[in-house]
Amino acid sequence: MICSMTGYAVKTRDIERGSLQLELKSVNSRYLDFHFRITEELRGLEMPLRELLAAKLSRGKVECRLAFNAAAARAEQLQLNADLFASLQALNARVRSEMPEAAPLSVNEVLRWPGMFGDQAVDFSALGPEVLALAREALEDFTASRAREGEKLAAMIVDRVNAMRDIVRAVAPRIPEAQALFTDKLRQRLTDALGNASDDRILQEVAVFATRIDVAEELSRLTTHLDEVERVLRQGGACGKRLDFLMQELNREANTLGSKSAITEVSQASMDLKLLIEQMREQIQNLE
Repeated sequence: MICSMTGYAVKTRDIERGSLQLELKSVNSRYLDFHFRITEELRGLEMPLRELLAAKLSRGKVECRLAFNAAAARAEQLQLNADLFASLQALNARVRSEMPEAAPLSVNEVLRWPGMFGDQAVDFSALGPEVLALAREALEDFTASRAREGEKLAAMIVDRVNAMRDIVRAVAPRIPEAQALFTDKLRQRLTDALGNASDDRILQEVAVFATRIDVAEELSRLTTHLDEVERVLRQGGACGKRLDFLMQELNREANTLGSKSAITEVSQASMDLKLLIEQMREQIQNLE
């Protein structure tokens, strides 16, 4: 499976007194780079989350957001603490009797008094298993989204590989004929220029130049590198760096092909090949 470094997933899980939300998104990076945005109460879970993600991912700038959203209290939870309420009533009456000018407790103050509805605090230290279970669900969707994107990128790369093969197949049969014509033309020019020079000298110069413009080796290596690109794509896994190296090798052969060109067709083929290589390189930068 080929995976892109671009992906996104978000998952929510309802728990007592609220809900957990975990969001994952990633973009390209040469290395695996994590950025965590976690609510302060759950900050202690950063390391387990980092280990969980690192076990599945190898490259990319990954942002992980974890938040707890408190739920509004349900009706059955709105039961006043009778003892605390009685104590507040007694204290309020005592203060008012000794300080008549003092303002009485308001309904809002009574209802907001700590503990008036019992213990409403959330035990964040016990949420570790819930958070990790949620992270596993999000990570499954996240890797699936990266795989879908990777599949599209791989298909695009294969299309460019096929286009490059078509160029090589089209230009290869023209090379021997073109070289023969160019060699005859060169021999005639040398004969005219050198005048009474021996035929051996002319043939030697022509042979040297013919060797310099022979591109059969470059075409063969181009085909070999294209075979390797397809093999790496079929193998799958984290192949971005390997494919990037192959793009360098393909570009090297295309440049050499252009520098040794003796006919227009080869020069045009070199430019077309380099354009396709650059298109592949841009997409390979997205692969894990």
